[in-house]
Amino acid sequence: MKPLRWIVGAALVVGALVVASAIGLPYLRDTAPGGGPTVGEKLGTLRAERAALQARADGEARIGLLESFRVASLLTDALAARGEADRERAFDRLPADRRQAYAAADALNGALKDALGRPGAGARQLAAAAARPAGEALERLAGTGDFPVVLQFTPRFVPPRRATGELTLAPRTPAARPSAVAVPLGTGGGPSGAPAGAAAGAPTVPRYAPAFATASDDDPIVPIEIVGLRLTQDGGTPPTLTVGSWRGEAVVTPERLRFAVPRAAFATEAARTVFVTASLALRREGRTATFDLVFTVLPDRPGSFALDQKVRVTVPESRTLVSPEILARGGPGQTRTVHRCFDPPAEWRFDPEKRRVVVVEKLASQDDIPDQTLNAGTVEFAADGAPGQICVVVTAKPATKTAKTATIGRFEATLLRDRTEEQTVQSGVRALDWREAARVPLDPAGVTWKLYVRLFDEIDREYDGKLAADVPFLHVTADAEGNALVLQADPSFEP
Repeated sequence: MKPLRWIVGAALVVGALVVASAIGLPYLRDTAPGGGPTVGEKLGTLRAERAALQARADGEARIGLLESFRVASLLTDALAARGEADRERAFDRLPADRRQAYAAADALNGALKDALGRPGAGARQLAAAAARPAGEALERLAGTGDFPVVLQFTPRFVPPRRATGELTLAPRTPAARPSAVAVPLGTGGGPSGAPAGAAAGAPTVPRYAPAFATASDDDPIVPIEIVGLRLTQDGGTPPTLTVGSWRGEAVVTPERLRFAVPRAAFATEAARTVFVTASLALRREGRTATFDLVFTVLPDRPGSFALDQKVRVTVPESRTLVSPEILARGGPGQTRTVHRCFDPPAEWRFDPEKRRVVVVEKLASQDDIPDQTLNAGTVEFAADGAPGQICVVVTAKPATKTAKTATIGRFEATLLRDRTEEQTVQSGVRALDWREAARVPLDPAGVTWKLYVRLFDEIDREYDGKLAADVPFLHVTADAEGNALVLQADPSFEP
């Protein structure tokens, strides 16, 4: 009997081990540390990478890459809400469809990193292309499970503050045109005066008031609307939004949350855009899901501009012409006259006010004895030439019947011509203003122009003789008569 009891006992132990392995090993296999990260570690890496990329973003990126940053943030936060219960699970044990969403977030972070490392239109387009599959992954996540998902939110850009107190001053008319040199933007001490040649009544130039000059205007409330799924729970704690030191509860509508945030809650710089991240907290079933909402805040001052115009001007040029010598010679008792007419050189004309005749020499003799007093000859202008000519009459006239004479004469005259040359006329660096349009006259003699724009102290644009519509937050137009360029900074003119 003992051998039988021993065999039965051994069989029970083996059976228990088999059952334990069937129940416990899959769990141990999924949670045991291995060579790869856990879900929580993967989420931490994604969030850290995105935060580092946001910190590196410059002025171009805070505008051109904003949508890609927002998609990356929403997808990462949705993955965190979806994977809250799986944080200790090995990442490579997740189902393939869930790993695809992580791969889309990884690819978008990589595209953003490339766009920041090699800035340009092409890199921004690649980041936008990477944002599309990430957005699709976010939509797929929204259709699965019972966790909250934020799909989109508005606004993208927080408008500038009103309470910055602009002061506008009429420009002075400069006495002379500026020299033809390049216009560097952002290197001066502030906005300059009016464009060269501006007449009385030219538009004012906005200049910014000092910090102690406060304005009476109050900033309007910034309305934030959030769209998503499963954002609230019946009888649960209302969702809250934190922006800086401000915290408020949502006005809840089906699948939407609305907040009225004071403009002062958003950090703002005077001349540059900044990223501000608001934190949305949703509490469901004893757990809190947090979503980062990224906004770009517009600065108090939109920027500056300068206009160079190439104009064609007529410059008078002059020189002195000395004519050839003219000789008139007469025999004993004879009077001789020589009449000569001269045309100006090609492209030149004679100045009728600046000419004179010159008696080079008078010669005379009688009985072979020199005596210049016996020559009564003259050198004179004649009025019988063709238009534009100068005619000279040189006369040798004896004072006695037996005297021989000779007269040498010439004329000197100033030649004139109009030479066309191109010059550069500069507007000087002028400030853009959120409220008031800047108007820059175009010279009627202009051949072409070049507009330099610096937005938010970081974004530079140059335009050669053509109006462009790709400047964010800035309308550049010509007036109805085509006599001026009009630049209006507009916070609603988003890219």
